[in-house]
Amino acid sequence: MHKKAQILDDQQLLRSIKRMAHEIVERNKGVENVALVGVRTRGEPLARMLAAAIFQVEGARVPVGTVDITFYRDDLHHLSREPKLNRTDVPFPVEGKIVVLVDDVLYTGRTARAAMDALMDLGRARRIQLAVLIDRGHRELPIRADFVGKNIPTAKSEVVRVCLPEIDGEMGVWLMEGEMTKEKRLEFHGENTK
Repeated sequence: MHKKAQILDDQQLLRSIKRMAHEIVERNKGVENVALVGVRTRGEPLARMLAAAIFQVEGARVPVGTVDITFYRDDLHHLSREPKLNRTDVPFPVEGKIVVLVDDVLYTGRTARAAMDALMDLGRARRIQLAVLIDRGHRELPIRADFVGKNIPTAKSEVVRVCLPEIDGEMGVWLMEGEMTKEKRLEFHGENTK
């Protein structure tokens, strides 16, 4: 796999986060009862970035949690015999909250469906919204994001790679092309197979 084109540089990524934070505040008429839950792996730091941006906009802190969707995936048997499990950490009751699920890339919709299933096992949220940094199309399920950093049309053979400092040591979004081997897909599993 090699980088074909840069979609967002670090400053464009930060501006997208700030705009999404404004949209979350506006759509929900403030942030009372709003909580953010990042989908591991890159949704977690993106949720924290959104929470910081919301604090700058609204002066209010929103709770942030993280959900692991490993056992909710419908393709788990194709990926690995020994899936890597991460911890779900939602340190607040979801009951009655407006929960914004945060992920890096929306592609087929299957990750978002799995995240909603995992979240519903924690309680009955008043509403679930979806925020993604990149929507690349090619949906296989009827799922739409409420908040999108950038829409980018892609070919199914391409991969959108979101890089964040906490995980990758750099920040930006790239369109990748080239052969995606099974080993590379396993390496990206839980990080960015989107």
